[in-house]
Amino acid sequence: MIKIAPAELKIIAQYIHAISGIYLDQSKSYLFETRLSSIAEANGCKSYQELCVKSKRDATKKLERQIVDAISTNETLFFRDKGPFELLQHKILPEVIDARSAKSSLRVPIKIWSAASSTGQELYSIAIVAKELLKNASNYSLTLLGTDISDSAVTQASYGKYNKFEIERGLDRKFLQKYFSLVGDSWKIKDEIRAMVRFKKLNLMLPFSALGKFDIIFCRNVAIYFTLEDRKKLFNKLADSLADDGYLVIGSTESLTGVCPRFVPKRHLRSIFYQKK
Repeated sequence: MIKIAPAELKIIAQYIHAISGIYLDQSKSYLFETRLSSIAEANGCKSYQELCVKSKRDATKKLERQIVDAISTNETLFFRDKGPFELLQHKILPEVIDARSAKSSLRVPIKIWSAASSTGQELYSIAIVAKELLKNASNYSLTLLGTDISDSAVTQASYGKYNKFEIERGLDRKFLQKYFSLVGDSWKIKDEIRAMVRFKKLNLMLPFSALGKFDIIFCRNVAIYFTLEDRKKLFNKLADSLADDGYLVIGSTESLTGVCPRFVPKRHLRSIFYQKK
């Protein structure tokens, strides 16, 4: 393993922040070494500074994508924390349906965005909730979008195949039998759920207004890796992308206090969600 020199810490941290928005302070030298050493060695680099230089000069952006894939934290599971999905099922989705039904005599439009979807478990969990709740799918025009900065995460999410360990983390047995098919020693999401969702690569630090407005946005456990200034920018952009009566769901340990005054917190049972003022 290539050891990181103290003088390189700031250089590599600044480069990763520039390409991903992820802020890692100089106490994270072990993380740089464990995640980037093999990439540096595979590309003939003898130091992390050399890796940064080579990545910047790579017109194909292949090396940059490898670095982002390695450094981004793809920690996720189905129905993570449970509370947000109970909130979605019993509070948020029914209220959105009521509000949109009053405005539309045709198929009711509902747009949901998982803004840091990692390998797809969050968006597939949302899709399962929607499938269970919306019994007559022909009455609704449902858009479910998942985005992530990692190419490899988006690829796995799009394929929808998970190993035994990934499946057993949070997925109820009844949903496994109903919505997944056994393929070898892994499980693949069935086409009826896969067809409901779409995944694409997106860096949340870049403009995303072209995605349009959403009724519900899940942006959980990603802003914790950003600086305060970047969090402010992100949630202001999310406010712009949320319908005036829409719902924002963030991580259970996160708060928008002092981050974005455009949102107000609201509580339903054990869960907190946010709406625009």
